[in-house]
Amino acid sequence: MPRHELYDDDGSTEREQCPRCGDSFLADHGDRQHCGKCGYTEWE
Repeated sequence: MPRHELYDDDGSTEREQCPRCGDSFLADHGDRQHCGKCGYTEWE
């Protein structure tokens, strides 16, 4: 998904940003959220 599709018209987004990197989004894999840049993972 292109980055511009992640943002609404007002600049907000529903995706969580990585708490470690701060400049990348966490990918939703159903049972976890994962940062592709640093490898940070949140298990649900």
